[in-house]
Amino acid sequence: MKADIHPDYHTIKVVMTDGTEYETRSTWGSEGDTMNLDIDPTSHPAWTGSGGQLLARDGRVSKFNKKFGGLGI
Repeated sequence: MKADIHPDYHTIKVVMTDGTEYETRSTWGSEGDTMNLDIDPTSHPAWTGSGGQLLARDGRVSKFNKKFGGLGI
């Protein structure tokens, strides 16, 4: 294995959008740095489920049929 090709793996503090914080190991930053998150699982619609109604209003099958329904075979 080649020497000195791996990044430094150290402990950092992560602060969530609601103010909670925890320590983890990462290659981001340097030892003791603090990562402040703008988006996390407590605030992002992908995890909270809000905003999903925009995609579900008009289903993909009905969109396809509306767009290509008149072509008929």
